[in-house]
Amino acid sequence: MIPTELAIIIAAQRETVPFPAFVEAVMMEITFEILREAGVRMPRPVGSAISIVGALVIGQAAVQAGIVSPAMVIIVSITAIANFATPSFAMAISARLIRFFFMVIAATFGLYGVILGIILLILHLTSLRSLGVPYMTPLAPVTVGNLGDSLIRFPLWATRQRANLIMKKGTQTHAENMAKPSPPTARSIMNRNLKKGDSNDS
Repeated sequence: MIPTELAIIIAAQRETVPFPAFVEAVMMEITFEILREAGVRMPRPVGSAISIVGALVIGQAAVQAGIVSPAMVIIVSITAIANFATPSFAMAISARLIRFFFMVIAATFGLYGVILGIILLILHLTSLRSLGVPYMTPLAPVTVGNLGDSLIRFPLWATRQRANLIMKKGTQTHAENMAKPSPPTARSIMNRNLKKGDSNDS
């Protein structure tokens, strides 16, 4: 499925590399983790610059020395950058740790190992509970009424009921009397200015 020209270029890059792809990936991942931890412990104005410059210099030096291939540097760099796109910091740390498990199982069993690892991860997540609530709710178990806030957060005025697994079924939220926001009118602006003037006088 890979284009022939691209496959030839990747194979030519790997001719001078003495290590298998798994060893390359592990070395680069450990290097990036060390740079990331060093950047966290450096002063804030310098930390991010140290991480970026260190990654560029070490990656270029490793390619020129023939230790890793350029394709592996690109893949590991994209993985490290994508890790910062995770909204939750705790989830990003978990993803950083579980990445090594997926690398080992992929190197051992190939694509079947990756699929097996994804299945095991999903089974583990669906078996977890947080304060008695399933971790993957409302996706597992599927709760149709609560799917609105699972992927896209609805505005507060559109949220009429709390999650069924958290509160009693049909419990209204404090937003039940909240109307959809509208632009301010001249009367509301005048009343606001009058209240400000009264507070300044007092």
